[in-house]
This record gives sequence, C-alpha cells and structure tokens, in this order.
Amino acid sequence: MLPVITLVGRPNVGKSTLFNRLTRTRDALVADFPGLTRDRQYGVGRIGPGPYVIVDTGGIATATEGVETLMERQVQLAIEEADHLLFVVDARDGCTPEDIAIAERLRRIGKPMTLVVNKSDTFDPLLATAEFHALGLGEPRAVSATQGMAIRPLVEHVFALLPEPAEEEAAEEDDERGVKVAIVGRPNAGKSTLINRLVGEERVVAFDSPGTTRDSVFIPFERDGRRYTLIDTAGLRRRAKVKEAIEKFSVIKTLQAIEAANVVVLVIDAHAGIGEQDATLAGHVIDSGRAVVVAINKWDGLDAEAREQVKAQFTRKLGFLDFAKLHRISALHGSGVGLLLDDVDLAYANATRNLSTPELTRLLEAAVQEHQPPLVRGRRIKLRYAHQGGRNPPVVVIHGNQTEETPASYKRYLINRFRRELDLLGTPLRLEFKSGGNPYEGKRNPLTPRQIKSRQRLKKFTSRKR
Repeated sequence: MLPVITLVGRPNVGKSTLFNRLTRTRDALVADFPGLTRDRQYGVGRIGPGPYVIVDTGGIATATEGVETLMERQVQLAIEEADHLLFVVDARDGCTPEDIAIAERLRRIGKPMTLVVNKSDTFDPLLATAEFHALGLGEPRAVSATQGMAIRPLVEHVFALLPEPAEEEAAEEDDERGVKVAIVGRPNAGKSTLINRLVGEERVVAFDSPGTTRDSVFIPFERDGRRYTLIDTAGLRRRAKVKEAIEKFSVIKTLQAIEAANVVVLVIDAHAGIGEQDATLAGHVIDSGRAVVVAINKWDGLDAEAREQVKAQFTRKLGFLDFAKLHRISALHGSGVGLLLDDVDLAYANATRNLSTPELTRLLEAAVQEHQPPLVRGRRIKLRYAHQGGRNPPVVVIHGNQTEETPASYKRYLINRFRRELDLLGTPLRLEFKSGGNPYEGKRNPLTPRQIKSRQRLKKFTSRKR
C-alpha cells in the first residue's frame, strides 16, 4: 500500500490549502473560515519522490458536543491510519495554547510527526519557526501552502523518515479509482448516513442537522473485488435560501462532483416528500449526462397512505427519470441498501456500452418505418443511418437530410425507441443529427454548345416580337 500522510492541526491554519498543493487539485474546499473541513478528505500526493496518500482533516478543537464531537472522531480515525503526521501551525498567529494542547496529545499517540509552520512567506524562516521549538517536536519546517514555498523539501524530508515500501506495493496503480459514484440530494436527506452504511464504518460525519456536509469528500471503496469511489456532497437548497458564502462554494463543489462522477445516486427524503428542488437537482444530473439511480430514503418510517403519496409525487414531478432504477431504502437501518450498488454497476455498464452501427441503423429504419418523420415545407425529413458518437452518456449520431428541422416530439420518440430496444436502463441517451451537404450548392451548371445556341435563338425571337 502507499504510505499515508495525515494533516492535523487546529482550525484555519491552512491544512486544506496544503492538501490541494500536495495533490495538485482543488478537491478540498478552501476559504478564510474556521471549521470548514469536517470529513476526512483523501487524495494522491503528486509532489515528492513518489506517490503517497494524503489525508485532510477537520481542525482539532476543544468543543465536546454537537457536530464537533463527530469531527473529532474523524480526526482520530485519520490519525490511527496514518504512517506519518504533518502537524500544521500558523506562523502569523504564533504558538497558541491550542497548539500546545494538540502537541501534547499527538506526542502521547507516538506517531512519527513533522511540525509544519505554514504561512511563512512573509517572514524570515528562522524567525517564523523560532517560538515553535518550544513544542518539543523536533525541527519545525517553514512553508507556504499558498505560494508553494518549501513544499517539495518538506515531502522529501517526510519520505526519508518513512519505511521502504515493498516492490509490489510501490507498483500499485494509485490512479485507478474505479466507478465514481456521487451521492447527491437535499440537506438532511441521509446522504452521509448512506455512505457510512455502504462503507461499513463512520467514514463521514452524519448529524441530524441540515448542512453538516460542506465539501465534496472522495471515499475509495471496494466490494466483491470491484472498486468504487463514493463522493459525499453537500445538500443543495433553493438559491433564495443560500446566503452564506461557504454554502455557495458547497453548491459549486456539488455540481463539480456530478460532472466528475460516472453514476449519480439521487437521495430523496421520503418524510420531506419530493419537492421542486429534487426535480431541479435531477435536471442538473440529466443535463450533465450522468447515469442515475434513485434512492428514496427513510421509507421504513412511512405508513401506507404516505407511501402512496410519495409514489404519486415521484410520477408527477420526476416522471422524466422513468429510465432510472428506483430503490426504497433506509440508510439508517440498512434495508434495501444491499442492492443499490448492483444497479449502480448496471447503470455504469449501460452508460459505457459499445453500440454497433448496423444495429443502430436497423433500429432507426424500424422506427422510421413505424412512424415517419413530419413534412417540412412539403418535403419529408429523411433519416438514413445511425452510429455511436460517444459514451457516458451514450450518444447516437443520425445522418440524413433536413435533420435540423426534426421537431422535439420526434426526437423524444426516437430516444424512447432506442432506449427500449437497447435496454439502456439507468442512463440518459443523447441524439445528434447531421445533414449531408448539397455538393452542387453555389455552383452553376455549365451550358453545352447546343444549349447556348438554343438560348441565342430564343433571345433573337423575343427581340423580334418587341
């Protein structure tokens, strides 16, 4: 396995910025706001002599109740699985009492550790690290995660302290993340609880309060030898209710997670009913072309009448998701969750299928024969043949004449026909139309000598009549 390096420290010292710098990504949400990170965020380090797993954690605080207690649990789990700790402090704030308390706690754990003095770009390195010698954690390393100052020497120093990995472990493909599955939905729909149920541990903070998850958290996961990456996302609310800047960034990260995913699991709170925001979120998923599986959560707590109401709401508001597999689950108790990943695999397989040109052309001819395209200015739209133009989502390219005049109703007819005949469950289908150009457009036909003489005789005849 790759070595695991975990970032720890009090809130707002720049751990997420350092995480983004080491992974060369923007996976971790960054803002000048303490307590922003709540869950463990994993990434593959790209700076240094070799690959490694870098773990971002929430800030270690003194609070012992509410969601902060669950955050502390996430930090503790990240520390336990680490091979090396990077204790990050803030050069601008100096050595605070919170830093001293955290240092004492980490010293008792006994993990190999390096003290990282962040935000040192405006100080002399010796002055920036001087007072942190009092923590008794060895030589402090002055860096700037924002500017990238002294980052590579820091990683080289850490690698010098790590045990040598076995040859087969070093050759492991770290980029293979498997099927990326984004869990999306409104706040407090049970997304984090569902991920914890799938993984089998308290992997992300699940708290009975809307807005607990703020960032998009990527979670590697394996079941029956098949790899997945689960993406926990922040719940999306109506724009009018999004007031905090942090929540606006969370919305952006959620939409980016949808784009990055192969399959999206849309989690709906059965107790709250199916609202317009669920339909809007489903529309974002369809527009992005992602395969989708619908999970109606908290189903076990509904009586018969409430269940019928939810079914009617789904048909009325989410009827355009008729191609998606529907699961009625309880993430808290686990009922119905076991079959969820089976349909995720099915949706991904259909979204990435290879469709043969002869089969698509045969289906197109059968559809046209059963229901002809309409007339446009007295001329029939002609659809000649079809072939595959892309995957995830599947794209079918149809060639013919006047295809740009094809009405939306006929396009929906073709989409439904292709999806039904090809059994493309779980994935949207896109059509692209291409019209053949007229090779003689803009060209004049040269006249033959006989035609020229006939035209001259006609001109003489008409001139005599005048």
